[in-house]
Amino acid sequence: MSVLEAIENDIKQLPRDAALELRDWLADYLDDQEELSPEFVESIKRGKSDLEEDHVRVFRSSNSCTQ
Repeated sequence: MSVLEAIENDIKQLPRDAALELRDWLADYLDDQEELSPEFVESIKRGKSDLEEDHVRVFRSSNSCTQ
């Protein structure tokens, strides 16, 4: 049995409340991992560079009211 299969079997034994708590923890963990990925860091660098070079787009909602 693989480690993943053992974890899955253990999770199946959890009460619903504990499983929901685990779900929330896992979602937070995965979000934290993605936030620090090299791709994310590079996208921040590109965004800062675009702002410094004034390469920006202005969004104007078609629903905005002008008087």
